[in-house]
Amino acid sequence: MIRVLATAGHVDHGKSTLVEVLTGTHPDRLKEEREREMSIDLGFAYLTLPGGMEVGIVDVPGHRDFIANMLAGVGGVDVVLLVVAADEGVMPQTREHVDILDLLGVSTGLVALTKIDLVDDEEWLDLVEDEVRALLQPTSLAQVPIVRVSARTGQGLEALRRALVEQLARVPKRPDLGRPRLPIDRAFTLVGFGTVVTGTLMDGSFFLGEEVEILPQGLRARIRGIQTHRQPREQARPGARTALNLSGVAKEDLGRGDVVVRPGTYRPTRRVDVHLRVLPQAPVPLRHNQWLKLYVWTSEVMARLRLLGAEELAPGTSGWAQLELREPIVVTYGDRFILRRPSPEATVAGGMVLDAHPRVRYRRWDKKALARMAALYHGDVETVVKMLLEERSFVRKEDLDFLTLPREAVEDALKRGEDAGWARRIETGTEVYWLHLEALNTWRQKALEWAQGYHLRYPMRRGMPLAELQARMGLPRSLFERWIQEEVQGGHLVLHGERVALPGHQPYFPASVQPRVEALLARFREEARPPTVRECIEAVGEEAYQALVELGRLVPLNEKYVLDRETYETWLAKTREFFQEHGQLTVAQVRDLLSSSRRLVVVFLEHLDARGFTRREGDVRRWIKP
Repeated sequence: MIRVLATAGHVDHGKSTLVEVLTGTHPDRLKEEREREMSIDLGFAYLTLPGGMEVGIVDVPGHRDFIANMLAGVGGVDVVLLVVAADEGVMPQTREHVDILDLLGVSTGLVALTKIDLVDDEEWLDLVEDEVRALLQPTSLAQVPIVRVSARTGQGLEALRRALVEQLARVPKRPDLGRPRLPIDRAFTLVGFGTVVTGTLMDGSFFLGEEVEILPQGLRARIRGIQTHRQPREQARPGARTALNLSGVAKEDLGRGDVVVRPGTYRPTRRVDVHLRVLPQAPVPLRHNQWLKLYVWTSEVMARLRLLGAEELAPGTSGWAQLELREPIVVTYGDRFILRRPSPEATVAGGMVLDAHPRVRYRRWDKKALARMAALYHGDVETVVKMLLEERSFVRKEDLDFLTLPREAVEDALKRGEDAGWARRIETGTEVYWLHLEALNTWRQKALEWAQGYHLRYPMRRGMPLAELQARMGLPRSLFERWIQEEVQGGHLVLHGERVALPGHQPYFPASVQPRVEALLARFREEARPPTVRECIEAVGEEAYQALVELGRLVPLNEKYVLDRETYETWLAKTREFFQEHGQLTVAQVRDLLSSSRRLVVVFLEHLDARGFTRREGDVRRWIKP
């Protein structure tokens, strides 16, 4: 098993030197870092502890000017090594780093009290330890051990290694959720290999040769090589420091803050719901609509703070908010973040992502929104899922995946919902949906109201077009078809082809239209030449004409010619009888048979061809329909 350790602490307290002594690798990569003898960017090294445990080390800069680089390195670590120099004790960046680790919820680690060879006074060392203990007491690191060491003499190094083994043994195995993501902390090019990215892998495994997506840009690439702990691998597992050699993308297109994922498993977002905790030592309260810098994993982006349920958050308090982001990022439920004031720079707050894809911009005092956020914060998955179904009526299985709550907990909540009678699972063949049962009652009521209104508005029509009802309801096609089928089977609605109606509805002609309809039908009986489609519409209007067609009173032969039902059935019967007697017929024979014009007879026969009754063979036709 491979673990990840990050250093923390004030500048010049010996973080990089201690890493070099432990690993044999100096983590400073840049020429400027070597010349200034000060870490500027993230450094990396690897350590094998007694017992064979492998540890990837992320060494962070301790100077306040490079706090953004420090924040990019401490996300996703298993254990932290807080370094405090014995000759100086707790310093400003020691305090800020501890605040950050506390806000990120890091609870496993140890303190290395370095440079003890520079202090001869044992009481001084005790005082420094007491100072460190007092600093850590109100934080998530309150119980971590303190080990006195000297990188120069080697004193305490074995005790430090043993303490590391003990702390790492307390860390649970990283879960494999099947949704791998690698927040990039470094992108570079290697001669002969091409583009390489590094980061700490989370939530799933990557495999050699698989296709990946780089978000938020949406670039596609393929993994041509994997290394963890500087060793080639066929698979990278969650929790490991990982290097991916990617084909199909250029180094110039990638950077810190981008995330490598499996295609279709994550979506970028520009709005997130969060729970916030303001540091007690924050200089001023957080205010609504304030702009802050958001740091999450390796991303850094400006965010506008929309406080919910409060006008401001005072130092030492907590609350709910939506963050509206200037640029898209990739986060999920449970991710920890830091907020810093951009000017003058200071760490002021942090918290947890509750929803990475909220559907709306909440009203600030929306009680439902606040209740949902509270349920998310407290891990009440069943309440969250139930509220989600109530809010949206239905969700796809993929929507639940994007919620990124623990998959097993979501599935258990839905099963309990089925048993309790508030959730229902529907498979449509291509999709899996979950519905709140109240949604079915709401959909039925709306459909009945809309159908009733449609009948009143269009009394001559057999019903509302299915496509119009689907658009009004806002349902996906497959789910709509399944739902309408159940409503018809239950006797709540009736289908007439592509139209839907209330049971018992019969189209009728209003009193203002009925006389014109009767006059038109009389013309078909009395006139030698039947009215054309255009003449019918001129006589009764488009609406009444279409109603006569839907009711079967008129039968269009093509876009120009039409017959009344009685004439049509008579012609059809005479033609069928002639075929049965003679086996075939010509246009002239049909013209004589029906005593009609050649033009109309030709149209009638072409209509029979199109309907599959007859087949033309040269100048004759044969009856082919059984």
